[in-house]
Amino acid sequence: MQISVPTIMALAADPIASLIDTAFIGHIGPVELAAVGVSIAIFNQVSKIAIIPLNSPMLKPAQQYLILRSFGAPAVILSMAIQGIFRGIKDTRTPLYATNPLLMFAFRLGVSGAAIAHIISQYLISLILLWSLMKQVVLLPPSFQDFQFRKILKNGFLLLIKVTAVTFCVTLSASLAARQGSTTMAAFQICLQIWMATSLLADGLAVAGQAIIASAFARRDYDMVVASASRVLQLGLILGLLLSFLLFSLLPFASRLFTNDINVLQLIGIGIPYVAATQPINALAFVFDGVNYGVSDFIYSAYSMIMVASVSIFCLYMLSSNLGFTGIWIALSIYMSLRIFAGFWRIGTGSGPWSFLKDQ
Repeated sequence: MQISVPTIMALAADPIASLIDTAFIGHIGPVELAAVGVSIAIFNQVSKIAIIPLNSPMLKPAQQYLILRSFGAPAVILSMAIQGIFRGIKDTRTPLYATNPLLMFAFRLGVSGAAIAHIISQYLISLILLWSLMKQVVLLPPSFQDFQFRKILKNGFLLLIKVTAVTFCVTLSASLAARQGSTTMAAFQICLQIWMATSLLADGLAVAGQAIIASAFARRDYDMVVASASRVLQLGLILGLLLSFLLFSLLPFASRLFTNDINVLQLIGIGIPYVAATQPINALAFVFDGVNYGVSDFIYSAYSMIMVASVSIFCLYMLSSNLGFTGIWIALSIYMSLRIFAGFWRIGTGSGPWSFLKDQ
């Protein structure tokens, strides 16, 4: 808990900032909110799959927000890298103190103001984190050989494959929602941001599990590995059930914080059951990722996600074309369920790094 609680609070900062963006822009209008949703999808994964028709009213504000947010990309990447280093040395408190979205309402310039405030906060966070890291560790190794480029590139490439597959599914879902019009995209943006913000809370447990399991696995303390994996999965399920209850109870009333548009609110009502009901699934999926990262199972994590993404992409196209907005959320639910299955399969079969389970 000493590792996970600060991590949860730090990880919540960026999703909360996105929620504030969503709430602020949602009251400007559904077209602007839909445009920001498209922009965030593209920003999260530079891809052409979210391109919308050239006569769409979402195009201009989407381009405006995306161009401004792109200036913050270096800060986002640097911030994520530094936070990863802090997690590696089991210091999750420092990133918590640094990540604080204070500037979201600093500018009242509509879509542009939200983007500018986000950029400034990201650069401040990166500078604070870098300054804090320099006080704790020596950033430059004594010799060139100590950089371990081969190991970094190998594991980094495998993680890149996985992240690409993960973000591709979410980006595609945004693309499919955008093609159904600004009202559908606006509702999808609100539901997606809530879905991701609450689900990412489980990442704190995943980080704690990864750190503890990695240390135990390096010492070949397999009893500790099993105990830690079991406990973090149990806590993940409890967290997911709690989040599900809270969202079922609060979202029907809280949705008006994001928009007053009646048509958008009607679609949000359709998405609420899926956003709430999938919380236990999402929590376990994130925790399984952390558990498998703890035993350095990057190869399986990467290629299993490619299989999961392939099936999920098919489901997204088929269900969205037949069921529209509802179909997208059913497909996303299938996507997260498949991620759980992939994580459980590796441990359950005792294969790869988990082969020691066969001897117990």
